[in-house]
Amino acid sequence: MSLHQKNKVNFTNKELIIFDFDGTLINSIPDLTSAINNMLSHYNLSPLTIEQVTPFIGNGAKPLVKRALEAALENQSTVVIDFDEAFEIYLSAYKKITCKDTFLYPGVKETLKYLDKKGYKMAICTNKPFAFIEPILSTLEIKQFFKIWIGEDSLTEKKPNALPLVHLAKELNSTIEKSIMIGDSKNDILAAQNAKMESIGVSYGYNYNENIADYNPTLVVDIFSELKTLF
Repeated sequence: MSLHQKNKVNFTNKELIIFDFDGTLINSIPDLTSAINNMLSHYNLSPLTIEQVTPFIGNGAKPLVKRALEAALENQSTVVIDFDEAFEIYLSAYKKITCKDTFLYPGVKETLKYLDKKGYKMAICTNKPFAFIEPILSTLEIKQFFKIWIGEDSLTEKKPNALPLVHLAKELNSTIEKSIMIGDSKNDILAAQNAKMESIGVSYGYNYNENIADYNPTLVVDIFSELKTLF
């Protein structure tokens, strides 16, 4: 979509904005990679690079650990690892460094401030475990902008299922029509489509090294502060 077309679009009729977290508001790859490598070192496996770990992120913590182990064990046919143990080691490592090198993407804080001032309700829907959300929000000083947040373990289903988005709209006394999902991953766009909700894809996130536009969000933005022209 060209900038000219974008200028014709706005979402000022919305009242609830639901954001994804990792890859949309925050870049958590350095800390996720450190925790993964901490777990791998426990088994004397070679560390993975940030580039290797990035496409493993998005479906939640267990798929991340599973993909990392598969990559690390590719040429290690004799090594047998107990997945539950490995997962616990990863969680424990991540807990210690949850927001050590994690940072906000450019324009996030100012744009959240702008949207808050405009009176929009804002929520977070992430496939990150719930326990890690608040410490990051607090450390990066953006907690005050959000009414509610849910993680992969908050409900019986997670994105791309529609349930988390439907739940948030209901919790915040809004409707599907007056809500919008903003995220960097196909899970965000598919969840919105499954909920019959409009969506905005951000092109700078992780998304398994795929182009977010391929999943047909209502609109794509390249930088977070572009949202100020849409709301």
